[in-house]
Amino acid sequence: MPRQIDYYFSLQSPWAYIGHKSFRDVVGSHDLKVNHKPVVLVDLFSETGGLPLLKRHPVRQRYRMVELQRWRDRRGLQFKLEPANWPFNARLADGLVIAAIEAGHDPDRFLRRAFASVWEDELNLADPATLIGLADDCGLPGKALTERSAGEDIGKVYEQNRQDAMAADVFGSPAYVLDGEVFWGQDRIELLVDALKSGRAPYRSRA
Repeated sequence: MPRQIDYYFSLQSPWAYIGHKSFRDVVGSHDLKVNHKPVVLVDLFSETGGLPLLKRHPVRQRYRMVELQRWRDRRGLQFKLEPANWPFNARLADGLVIAAIEAGHDPDRFLRRAFASVWEDELNLADPATLIGLADDCGLPGKALTERSAGEDIGKVYEQNRQDAMAADVFGSPAYVLDGEVFWGQDRIELLVDALKSGRAPYRSRA
């Protein structure tokens, strides 16, 4: 039976986008079962002491721009540093992922396309028509999933993902949780690989 990993992310997160392909490569090479858990970032940040981007000190904002360029080069990507339709309300887009999973679909193809549509194509993922088109292009029933995404049932799952994130000590996107050990940030993927290869017991905080 494959090992399981909880994948906390939002389609609004540039770091989830930057790390997604590398993470999926790890999933494939180590036969992992992924539990996709889209999560609302604003609430998660505020509850764990983080600040929205525009409220961070200018020094931190400038450093973030440098890091985006470094990792763009490192991962061999081409994307805009400040895309036209970012930030956006990710509730509908993240909810579509939840709806797709509930309907028995693998969301990976949609996730790859949706991440690129934000950062490379500068599309607006808060727009239902845009989401429908992206989902259709990926072989998913776009209209049905988008309509389902807006519903209360999906909202409850989204909220449960936030609660699960808090319980797991997750405070940002992306986070990969293996056997209860949190690997926060796409720059921790190599450490995740080390843990998988070593077969070691998960590290725990002493707090």
